[in-house]
Amino acid sequence: MPSPMRLLSADRSPFAAPGEPGRRLWRAAAEAVCAGFLVLLTYQGVQGLGDRLAPEAKVVLVLIALGLLVVRRRHPVASALGLSAVMGMVPATGLLTAIASYTATRQLGVARQRAVVLLAGSVLAIVGCGFFAPATGVGSRPFGVALGAVLAATTVLVPGLVGTAAGQQDRLLLALRERTAAAEEARRQADSASRIHERSRIAAEMHDLVGHRLSLISLHAGGLEMALQKQAPELRDEASLVRGATQDAMRELREVLGVLGPLGRDTGTDALTDATGTRADIEALVAESRGGGVLVEFSWDGPDLDSREARVRRAVHRVVRESLTNVHRYAAGARVTVHLAHGDEQVEISVRNGAPPVGTDTTAQIGTGRGLTGLRERVALLGGTLEAGATPGGGFTVSAVIPASPDAAAGTEPAPAALAEHPEVPPAQPLSGVQRRLADAATGLLGLAGIGVMMMFGMVLVDQAKPGPDYANPEEPRVGMSREEVVRAAYGDSDQARAAAAGREPARPAGTTDCLYPYTPSGPEQDHRLQQLRAEGRLELVRYCFTNDTLTAIDRFTVPMVTEPTDSATRPQEQP
Repeated sequence: MPSPMRLLSADRSPFAAPGEPGRRLWRAAAEAVCAGFLVLLTYQGVQGLGDRLAPEAKVVLVLIALGLLVVRRRHPVASALGLSAVMGMVPATGLLTAIASYTATRQLGVARQRAVVLLAGSVLAIVGCGFFAPATGVGSRPFGVALGAVLAATTVLVPGLVGTAAGQQDRLLLALRERTAAAEEARRQADSASRIHERSRIAAEMHDLVGHRLSLISLHAGGLEMALQKQAPELRDEASLVRGATQDAMRELREVLGVLGPLGRDTGTDALTDATGTRADIEALVAESRGGGVLVEFSWDGPDLDSREARVRRAVHRVVRESLTNVHRYAAGARVTVHLAHGDEQVEISVRNGAPPVGTDTTAQIGTGRGLTGLRERVALLGGTLEAGATPGGGFTVSAVIPASPDAAAGTEPAPAALAEHPEVPPAQPLSGVQRRLADAATGLLGLAGIGVMMMFGMVLVDQAKPGPDYANPEEPRVGMSREEVVRAAYGDSDQARAAAAGREPARPAGTTDCLYPYTPSGPEQDHRLQQLRAEGRLELVRYCFTNDTLTAIDRFTVPMVTEPTDSATRPQEQP
């Protein structure tokens, strides 16, 4: 059993839940390494989100997230809320937030507390993403709010609901186990009470009926002894023998009543003394048998039994006495060996007798066996065993093993109804500790993978829906703009327009170094005007002239359109 100081230190471990066995530092370090790998994997999958954040800030925030993760069992609420806030700045820590949210809702037993944690975590994630979106490069604040909503749904709410279901299942199983244990204990107590009641009733019946008759016999035998002392002294010894036998029967009856009475308590006068079952008591039994003419060899190994419980000493006394009594009844004159060994865990008793001498009356050797049955019951009530049987040489042996310190459950018998209940259905084999841990780890990895897929999918959808830069119409070219600005506004130079203007364009301004001939602008007004010019066989061109890459002149002019003849016009007529 662990010491109180060890339990106290385990309960104060920052990596374990209250009441949970302490988690070693290396396990916390392993969790931090695995969590860091998850962060890197998530960051690779969502590149482009939060890239503007300084690398030093990212490292600090990730280390804070790892620290919050490893203490999530000891401080579940703080860990879940802290990781939700960190996720607003570093979306790659979303899986860590999912783990903390699951742990927090699984440990919290009050529904209101779970609801507050989930609501507060979701608000922190949404507000954090929306507030820090411009600074982290996620995008605009509205886009950050949308991203935070996705993260809150996938990494806070969904794992929190799963953790709530798992926590309720854990508490339900615990309540069922406690209820089953209480029912089993109540049934055992009821069975024990019914057995005690029945035995007490039998003891009371025997005491009222047999005890009363024996008392009368003893009383009359005493009176007869006193009367015969004067009238027939030669018969006084017979009357004294009857009175002594009656007293012995009374004493044995009281001992039987002690067996039938309540368990763990001996009844009757002279039923138990401080010397019962000790070495001196056993030696007295052996000496009494030797005085009756029985050859008894006695040996004792180990310390005395005076420090053992009364029920153990009583059982040792009864085994030795009943065995010697059987020798007196059924093997008078046989050699007997009595050996007792007292160890730290058990007491071993062996009473062995040889074959009775030749000529002994064998009819007396047939007993009822009730004495040995009672011994077996008494020893079994203490959790021990007793074996008795004939030896190959014609003798008999009785050996018993009694626990030196019976546990609190000794003295009770299994209920027959419990043994007979569903005998055809074998009991379910529980999973071992390693198998249960492997199953829990596989389930957790599958759930974490599902959360990761949902989170990635949501983040990708939000990223694809992010609006791009607004398209701005280019500014109309004007004198004084640079060549780069004119090219961007006029959509570059056109070789076809330059070829069409060759020889038909107006003279270039003095000092012109280069000219640009773009496509003719298009639009509703330009299209109508171009159609009119084309109907007249003219094409409008625009020329931008530069002096040292600065626009100095804008000229618009028209050139005649040249159409190629069709094949029918140029092909010679065939002769019929």
